[in-house]
Amino acid sequence: MLDLEVVPERSLGNEQWEFALGMPLAQAVAILQKHCRIIKNVQVLYSEQSPLSHDLILNLTQDGIKLLFDAFNQRLKVIEVYDLTKVKLKYCGVHFNSQAIAPTIEQIDQSFGATHPGVYNSAEQLFHLNFRGLSFSFQLDSWTEAPKYEPNFAHGLASLQIPHGATVKRMYIYSGNSLQDTKAPAMPLSCFLGNVYAESVDVLRDGTGPSGLRLRLLAAGCGPGLLADAKMRVFERSVYFGDSCQDVLSMLGSPHKVFYKSEDKMKIHSPSPHKQVPSKCNDYFFNYFTLGVDILFDANTHKVKKFVLHTNYPGHYNFNIYHRCEFKIPLTVKRENTDGQTETCTTYSKWDNIQDLLGHPVEKPVVLHRSSSPNNTNPFGSTFCFGLQRMIFEVMQNNHIASVTLYGPPRPGAHLRTAELP
Repeated sequence: MLDLEVVPERSLGNEQWEFALGMPLAQAVAILQKHCRIIKNVQVLYSEQSPLSHDLILNLTQDGIKLLFDAFNQRLKVIEVYDLTKVKLKYCGVHFNSQAIAPTIEQIDQSFGATHPGVYNSAEQLFHLNFRGLSFSFQLDSWTEAPKYEPNFAHGLASLQIPHGATVKRMYIYSGNSLQDTKAPAMPLSCFLGNVYAESVDVLRDGTGPSGLRLRLLAAGCGPGLLADAKMRVFERSVYFGDSCQDVLSMLGSPHKVFYKSEDKMKIHSPSPHKQVPSKCNDYFFNYFTLGVDILFDANTHKVKKFVLHTNYPGHYNFNIYHRCEFKIPLTVKRENTDGQTETCTTYSKWDNIQDLLGHPVEKPVVLHRSSSPNNTNPFGSTFCFGLQRMIFEVMQNNHIASVTLYGPPRPGAHLRTAELP
């Protein structure tokens, strides 16, 4: 049985690990994976058709704990303990819930002190006792008790008193004064762990298509930059097509991983693929997982030729590998009797809406089916790749965008220059 410390408005954890409000989803999953022998039977709950309409939930079924992540920013918003018989809980080092100590109203009052009178919810048959950043829900012993505690049954605060001996059914840890209005807080400094995170990514355009990325980055530590917090740095960096490997390293730092392409599965869709000479060396990616960005370099010139932006929607094959990239992409829309207008595509845009903005359907997609090996099946099904203005939009079956690949401008005569190399 887990023995955990409750810190209102902040966290639930022990000496080895801690689930902190504002923590990214990937870090919470990493904790669960590291302690998989202790924390077992974890469920991932999400809405397959409308993933933005409901919170993303990690349900620790064996321990009676739910971690609720904001559907948009994918940071920890609420920690819910829904079965207090499966876990030991303490506050300031003193247990208020264990096999020997029942979490009664008297015990909660002794451990946490005075607060406002409880609020009765007749629909749930529950009393809610609220502290700042912490709420307890008490179950009534019998249906006959309910009318005594209806707010309109008596006058004054006496009508909202919780009956003696009532035990806690659920506990919630959240940010602020109201569980209903709470939002996921900013990522705490303890969660940076030496990484850089992207607050936003703007796609830069020239007259023909995308030209690069402008990233607004967050990092913990001292140094130059706008001080949004005592120890948090906020700064902007830009990378462009044609930048060298060294340029990107100086702008964004070292990647989490370097991946060398073994084959190009989209080559068959290029003009005269049979005429292309096999390369003696492979193009390579810089994978920036916490930015949600991949950067592809040409094997010969070592210059940027492609950017990949990941949305990290649940139900996609690459879910939880990357953090969500909060991108904005300007799209040129041509309408009758007007010059080209610019509309914005974001991480949360749906493909149908983009096609409506364009005013015409895009050409038929290429079907992409990912799997770890030829004999394995992908439980999430295929995705569809649409080409548009030197970009490829990978679209999931629920109409959300899984990733966007940006291509640099074609280099005229590049194949001639390559052929002239000794």
